Amino acid sequence: MKTDNAALLDFEKFMAMRLKASTDFVEGNFDSLKDLSVTSDPATIFPPNGIYISGVSQVNNFNEQGASNFLPHAENEFEVIHQDASDSLAYWTGIQRSSVKMKGQDAPVTFNLRVTELFRKEQGSWKLMHRHADRLAE
Repeated sequence: MKTDNAALLDFEKFMAMRLKASTDFVEGNFDSLKDLSVTSDPATIFPPNGIYISGVSQVNNFNEQGASNFLPHAENEFEVIHQDASDSLAYWTGIQRSSVKMKGQDAPVTFNLRVTELFRKEQGSWKLMHRHADRLAE
């Protein structure tokens, strides 16, 4: 992928919205993530449990169900190791660090995930098309 400086600056601004959507997700709200997700295939997610989900509606259903496990008042941050963008594709890779409240759990749950996300432009906006996350070995 050939870096486009203007696209990279645009993507860096977008990443603030991506972090907000991630925080909304780990507080039980799926809508922000859905707004940032692709509306046409391909779409995939490789979640930490080792399975894979493919297809826009399947990924959205999986994410909506996943968000329903969380409660408000999470702490969530991205530690971006590197990112890049062209005019139509972008990615970031790094660590997602979260302390969350989950339904049925009395104490907060902490997780650190290794994350790679791929995005493409749809109608001029960055949209998430692939997420791969697994547990960071501590």
